[in-house]
Amino acid sequence: MPLEDKVPLMVEWWSAAHELLVEQGIQRKLLAGAVSQSGAKLRGGYGEFFGRLKRCDVPVLIFSAGLGDVLLEILKHNNVLSSNLSIRANFMHFSEEGLLQGFKEPLIHTFNKGEGHLASPTHTAHDRPNVLLLGDSLGDVSMADNLTNVMNVLRIGFLNDKVSPVFCSRGKESGLLLLV
Repeated sequence: MPLEDKVPLMVEWWSAAHELLVEQGIQRKLLAGAVSQSGAKLRGGYGEFFGRLKRCDVPVLIFSAGLGDVLLEILKHNNVLSSNLSIRANFMHFSEEGLLQGFKEPLIHTFNKGEGHLASPTHTAHDRPNVLLLGDSLGDVSMADNLTNVMNVLRIGFLNDKVSPVFCSRGKESGLLLLV
């Protein structure tokens, strides 16, 4: 299916998923506990990786189509949240009472990660010439395409448990494919 046909379907799917979450009556105060009890884990070696990036003052952007508030809690829970790290994701909008009301714009999905969200002037890496791009979907490959002043991009694709023939055939678009 051509990308131009996939994008509207992806927007429809994510919008419907977000509406279902709103209908659940999610409370902000319960997020940290839910993450703590979820068993969500970062990849092995994350502490050393994030620690070294912080010590060397390397800007880190986590760009995800996932739930930004949940990612933030996972980083807090694993003690890796620091001033050199920023998150671009689908963040929740809560009422004054802490009840989920909706999601903040823009909607981020698999196929719009390269549409300039990364080039935001608020991101601390906008003037860096080198980018290490880590991703686990085909949409991640193009995340750095609209960055200015970038001279070198090393793309690393994680296959995780989703080893599909399409991803493997498109592996040439990543500098390196890792099966983990």
